[in-house]
Amino acid sequence: MASIIRELHGQLVKKERSAVEITQEVLDRIQALEPKIHSFLCVTADKALEQAKAVDAKIAAGEEIGLLAGIPVGVKDNMCTKGIPTTCASKILENFVPPYESTVTQKLADAGAVTVGKTNLDEFAMGSSTENSAFQLTANPWDLERVPGGSSGGSAAAVAAHECVVSLGSDTGGSIRQPASFCGVVGMKPTYGLVSRYGLVAFASSLDQIGPFGRTVEDAAILLGAIAGYDPKDSTSLKVEIPDYTQFLKPNLKSMRIGIVRETFAEGLDPAVEQAVNKAIEQLKQLGAEIKEVSCPRFRYGLPTYYIIAPSEASANLARYDGVKYGLRVPDAENLIDMYARTRAMGFGKEVKRRIMVGTYALSAGYYDAYYLKAQKVRTLIKQDFETAFGQVDVLVTPTVPMTAFKAGEKTDDPLSMYLTDLMTITVNLAGLPGLSIPCGFDEKGMPIGMQLIGNVLREDQLFQVAHAYEQATEWHKSKPSL
Repeated sequence: MASIIRELHGQLVKKERSAVEITQEVLDRIQALEPKIHSFLCVTADKALEQAKAVDAKIAAGEEIGLLAGIPVGVKDNMCTKGIPTTCASKILENFVPPYESTVTQKLADAGAVTVGKTNLDEFAMGSSTENSAFQLTANPWDLERVPGGSSGGSAAAVAAHECVVSLGSDTGGSIRQPASFCGVVGMKPTYGLVSRYGLVAFASSLDQIGPFGRTVEDAAILLGAIAGYDPKDSTSLKVEIPDYTQFLKPNLKSMRIGIVRETFAEGLDPAVEQAVNKAIEQLKQLGAEIKEVSCPRFRYGLPTYYIIAPSEASANLARYDGVKYGLRVPDAENLIDMYARTRAMGFGKEVKRRIMVGTYALSAGYYDAYYLKAQKVRTLIKQDFETAFGQVDVLVTPTVPMTAFKAGEKTDDPLSMYLTDLMTITVNLAGLPGLSIPCGFDEKGMPIGMQLIGNVLREDQLFQVAHAYEQATEWHKSKPSL
């Protein structure tokens, strides 16, 4: 199983199946599974079938179609979709329908992809379990009592449950890679600036990045190729040539130098996770890679650094939700200040309020230098550690998450314990690097385990190469939950 997208594309081109048939099959599966999984906040069946009919019309007219044409895709509900609700899983945006399209969803539409719906997330992408959604709890397809991870839990669960072929998520501190690990799928956070953030509802602007989920590495590579590229509407967008990432998918890793980050194999790592990742590293060695241990001494400072910078940026970004311009407005306010206060108190959930308060405090007079400025200095040191490591190796390896998926409700009363699930992924965002999670085993409870690959700036090609070679040498990607 190299690529589900290629397989479906072949069936479409040979007219063995129509785009409408493929789309209807996925919509039927969504209808059957959603009462159990709750991946989607909004299913866009009519629009999906309309898009599928347009692809079939092109094929009937003898026109060439691209790889993504007619392929059912899920989109995280923090990316603006014109005429379709974009809620960020928050009460404050419950009835918001954007008047414009995000760059990534426009690119999907231009490629002929079929958007089947908007997926659930932690409110404003703040969380690690998708339990912070204001509307519903998403279940992990491998065990319905466990969480799918977060914040892109809906997108990861939808791909794992075959409710779509691929999906888009956003990653601010691990929100693609962590749920990919928990749900046993491939998830990639690209280099900062490779994918446009125009139309992505901002959480932390210097950290947010949109990326793909797929059941195979090639599917993730195809989707990234479609959404990456320069966008003049995004001032942080990089002007770089986007290669065909699928050309780097080779079966061996000769001349590839892979570094094991020593600091990530430490106390607190689940023994089953450690064993699975070590076995995966051994497999990479057999595929011809040179394995070397490297040190990133400031890796452990990633968590406290992130939880000052991200809430600070969130505090500024979320100031716009005040009941004046759009979204929720609480009626019968005594005055403007009362309207602000009551709207935000009613519209935001507990975790969002917590982060706004932390961020506002860190940015306040007298504390800015002690917290925010210091955190930015540590961020620079973390980036320097990575630069030193990439002077010795091409790709770094760590576990994606220190543990497998936990039960719903297990960590909701302990925010710090929840934050620790992002321990391995956060530093990648702080340094603006690409990171990819690939399934590498299961624990004794049958829950998926992920291995994280970290690349140097704009070296997504090397991550896809390593991940694909590993995937083809193993069987993990062929496993699927029994739903």
